[in-house]
Amino acid sequence: MTSATSARPPGRPRSGVNAVVFAATLSTVQELGYARATVDRIAAAAGVAKTTIYRRWPSKGALIVDCLLDAFGPVPLEGAGRAELMASAVRWIAAKIGEPGVGDAFAGVFSDAVSDPALRELLSARLQDPYRIALQDALGEPENRVLFFIDVVVGTLLHRMGMTGEPMVDADVEALVEMVLTYLADGAGPA
Repeated sequence: MTSATSARPPGRPRSGVNAVVFAATLSTVQELGYARATVDRIAAAAGVAKTTIYRRWPSKGALIVDCLLDAFGPVPLEGAGRAELMASAVRWIAAKIGEPGVGDAFAGVFSDAVSDPALRELLSARLQDPYRIALQDALGEPENRVLFFIDVVVGTLLHRMGMTGEPMVDADVEALVEMVLTYLADGAGPA
């Protein structure tokens, strides 16, 4: 005789697993560095089986991309005009990259993508494109100009992390905002 109610599937409840894995990913990357933050170590830190991770993400790179999406959330496009919108985007990404583990994870997956076309495509489609589209819509700019804006800002922030191991200090973020706005906010820059 079968029960009218469905039984819970065997294993750990799925709700909350992603959040636990993402938190463990960032803390493991922060503690050990990107290269040494293996899926085995992340699984151990999260208290889940390695297979739990591989059922959701086919690779460490895919896990990191989704972890970053979760950490970044939607871009808060705040302000009345182009300059304010662009400045808020620069300050937002600088703050996010400065969060524990986030900058290390971003720089690591970005570096891996240089020699991994599949990861590069995933990084572009899942992480860059949603933010590019949001910026294009908010700014009314063509794709190439928004990509240039992203390249300049994110490239500068990741370069600083790579060279110093630290995120940009607030004064340098403000200098970056001023420099980018001088070039792009009034419609100048690459066409």
